[in-house]
Amino acid sequence: MSDPLDPIRAVDAAGQLETVLAMPDHLRDVLWRVESARLTPQPAPALIACGMGGSGIGGELARAAIGRRLQGPIRSARSYALPPEARPEDLILCSSYSGSTEETLACFEAAGELGAKRIVATTGGALEAAAREAGAPVIGLPSGMQPRAAVGYMFGAACEVAALAGVAPRLREEIEAAAAHLEDRREAIAARSLELVERLGEGAAVIYGCDLTVPVAYRWKTQINENCKIPAFWHELPEADHNELVAWEGAGEAVSLAAVFLLDRDQSDRERRRIELTAKLIGDRARAVELIEVEGETRTARLFEAVLLGDLVSLQIAARRGIDPSPVELIERLKDELGRP
Repeated sequence: MSDPLDPIRAVDAAGQLETVLAMPDHLRDVLWRVESARLTPQPAPALIACGMGGSGIGGELARAAIGRRLQGPIRSARSYALPPEARPEDLILCSSYSGSTEETLACFEAAGELGAKRIVATTGGALEAAAREAGAPVIGLPSGMQPRAAVGYMFGAACEVAALAGVAPRLREEIEAAAAHLEDRREAIAARSLELVERLGEGAAVIYGCDLTVPVAYRWKTQINENCKIPAFWHELPEADHNELVAWEGAGEAVSLAAVFLLDRDQSDRERRRIELTAKLIGDRARAVELIEVEGETRTARLFEAVLLGDLVSLQIAARRGIDPSPVELIERLKDELGRP
């Protein structure tokens, strides 16, 4: 029997696939790296997680995994500035895989001007240098991978820092169990990714999430963007049913779109019924419709099975298009023209 991942290996010159498959190792390693940073509790009324792209999604995934166990807010900052509600008492986590993300550097400086406590997660660069100079703790990350492939590191760092802030319980055991779950399910997830792409095709898609799967839907969208070099879109339910649903009336004529709905067992019966009805209503207007539910005993395990599945789906689409998933030429050109920090 052929390996369902062989088509990816045929185009994956930079070896991104193997980095993605190492996600369980990343989840374990980040716990060690946080421990090695010798961080102390930093009680705060809120955690603000600053970061862009793959470095910025960690806080959003952490907030989803923690769910109703949150004891205080985890806010995201995906810009040059902290949220208007940021206070000196808040704890600020600045995550940049490269250490040169100008928006995150600006947030680090803004947090310093505010007088807030800061923690950094990075491989080095200007962000690490600024943190060392300011005496801010640094969670050192391993270099050599695409920033978007470091999602396990960014998630784990956000979870651990949230616990240090006192806005969430510590999920260490749950994260370790999720890593083991991914290893047990890796072959099944790989096979499912190929089956999904055979049904979805390689064109544009809309990814829908609800509750736990909202940030996962966004992750699927951005992975398709970067790895496949094609547009993809996302929305969350139930909000999409109050606006975007109507757009599907003309979708079949105007554009060919597939729709993916990410379900989870923690969704209420009403939410699940709404997802199923939405999928039914757009069924004859979409190129394909898929309702996807993953396995796992905990929210963290299910979250990361869905993340890994989406990453592999994006790599499978890239393989069908004959595209090396790693290069992001337009992003690099933009940075060059802006002037890198």
